Amino acid sequence: MQGIIAAVPTPVDAQGVPQKAPFLEHCRWALENGCDALNVLGSTGEANSFDAATRKEIMTWAAEALDTARLMVGTGTPALAETLALSAHADDAGYGVALVLPPYYYKPADEDGLFRWYEALHHGLGRRRIEIYFYNFPQMTGTPLTPRLIERLHRAYPERFTGIKDSSGDLAYCRTLTTALPDFAVFPSSETSLAEAATSGFAGCISATVNQTAPLCAQVWRARGAPNAETMARIAALRSAIASEPLIPAVKYLVARRTTAGLWAQTLPPFTSLTDAQTARLDQIDLPMPALTH
Repeated sequence: MQGIIAAVPTPVDAQGVPQKAPFLEHCRWALENGCDALNVLGSTGEANSFDAATRKEIMTWAAEALDTARLMVGTGTPALAETLALSAHADDAGYGVALVLPPYYYKPADEDGLFRWYEALHHGLGRRRIEIYFYNFPQMTGTPLTPRLIERLHRAYPERFTGIKDSSGDLAYCRTLTTALPDFAVFPSSETSLAEAATSGFAGCISATVNQTAPLCAQVWRARGAPNAETMARIAALRSAIASEPLIPAVKYLVARRTTAGLWAQTLPPFTSLTDAQTARLDQIDLPMPALTH
């Protein structure tokens, strides 16, 4: 798996119930307009606001309707047994990659404890073929995954622990991993990193704002050996404008703008609705979006 990956949002109705048809429409749109793959039920998908049964339902929707070779799915929770059950369900559904947060409740977690947790996940999966990508998001989890821990797990179980999405924003951290583990897929969480993807050995990017910037990102990825500076500048400006507002509500609002489906603007608590001033600023963004195809 490599390239431009959108962390897709999950549409919900006024009662917070996920909605299948608009979810799949947006997934198809993203895959047709610049995305090489999708990350289902990540942070942008509000995964940690859904119970396990709902997460299984959503991942099944995507797996049954889309090419699972172009999908990864978030399965991490603080509970090992629940993470194992979600990851096993993903494997049964045909996903090749599960994106797994660290167990983030008990802090501080030392390296040996985290190694033990991920090792237990590996053993619990047994002969299942699903690969595990680490999800490093210390701003949210308070539990950073150190390069040494990742190297230990990858070297111990190289066919299981095969990649990472790093949402720390620290590209030096990503470069450390690509240097130490050249066969390990490293995905920064910002498409601005595409400017150095070829030189730093990044496998692509997994980003929330790719839901809006994918057509431009695809251009850069195809020519990543010599990225166009003007295109990169536009990507950076778009990402900055979107991320200047509350990120997940902003991403969903812009999908609502594209589709004219108002339910997309709805989020789950603890998120709140965007203000009129925030939506007005988002409405000023000139997105590189083709006409609606579905």
